[in-house]
Amino acid sequence: MKAARLYGEQDIRIDEVEPQPLEPTDVRIDVEVCGICGSDLHEYRNPEATPKEEHPRTGASRPVIVGHEFSGIVSEVGNDVGRLNVGGPVAVHPNIPCYDCVYCEDGEYNRCDDVASIGYHTGTGGFAENVVVPERQVHALPDGVDLWEGALVEPLAVGLHAVRRSGLQAGDTVAVFGCGPIGLTAIRAAEAAGAKRIFVSEPNDSRREIATELGADVTVDPFETDPVEAITNATAGGVNVAFEFAGLEQTFNSAVQSTRRGGTITVGSLSEAEISTNTEEIVMAERTVTGTFCYGFPPTSFRTEFDAIISSLADGAIDTETFVTGRISLDELIEGGFESLLDPETEHVKILVKP
Repeated sequence: MKAARLYGEQDIRIDEVEPQPLEPTDVRIDVEVCGICGSDLHEYRNPEATPKEEHPRTGASRPVIVGHEFSGIVSEVGNDVGRLNVGGPVAVHPNIPCYDCVYCEDGEYNRCDDVASIGYHTGTGGFAENVVVPERQVHALPDGVDLWEGALVEPLAVGLHAVRRSGLQAGDTVAVFGCGPIGLTAIRAAEAAGAKRIFVSEPNDSRREIATELGADVTVDPFETDPVEAITNATAGGVNVAFEFAGLEQTFNSAVQSTRRGGTITVGSLSEAEISTNTEEIVMAERTVTGTFCYGFPPTSFRTEFDAIISSLADGAIDTETFVTGRISLDELIEGGFESLLDPETEHVKILVKP
């Protein structure tokens, strides 16, 4: 089968590989579509998560098949699989907790300190014609949810989790700094949660337009307008909740300064450099800084964000086409996908890939 494998820095190749064998509790999925994530771009430029040597849990090492936002059709099930049937449409949860650390013992699976992630650590991933994953990672898609929508469950769940972590309440004012795919999914989730007014700081014209479509009330280009000044002038001293998804010192500090006293800053970005801040702006104003990472992991993913997003898709409550700006084949993955998204002038947000 064809699969995209990461060998090293900016080195992804479309290879012919043997399909992975099936264990009794595994499911084989013929991949229909896989989305390109910002963390995929980060790993492409600076490979850190994918193992050079054998991964201690999975034995996988580079080159590894990448891709973790995917959906498809079940084509084979192991002998001990009873919940899923051949021919069923599914979306895949990529993060496999260890079930053995103190966090897993406490039921906090999404805080597991030994996660093995599909598309990074397992040797298997969604940028392939088919993939083998454990049954408990697989979510069935109900009638009315298209497989192309199924590939968006993962990033939409990240945005929903960020809003839940923030403690946002109906009627709150919100600011979002950085409108990549996750910033945009957070806007959608904040609007659905009843945010009174949403402000956005984003330098990319296309992404500001999409933010407006998703519910943003005010958008500013931070290179042309001071977002802190614009937000604090339009509110009673700042917003209740700010989200930071750019991973830059300036945007983090702007997010802090744009919140009212007692406000919350929820950080979902990974910075490549250290960030300096004036802690007095946090301490003296009793602001709260909260981190957000992913969403509920199995087994709790079946009653947290993953299934909540699937239910919203089934109800037609999410316009997924707003997020999707490109569809390409696996052979176009590098130039038409990764390199296109890394272009500073790109108009793309989410590119979906059909193997």
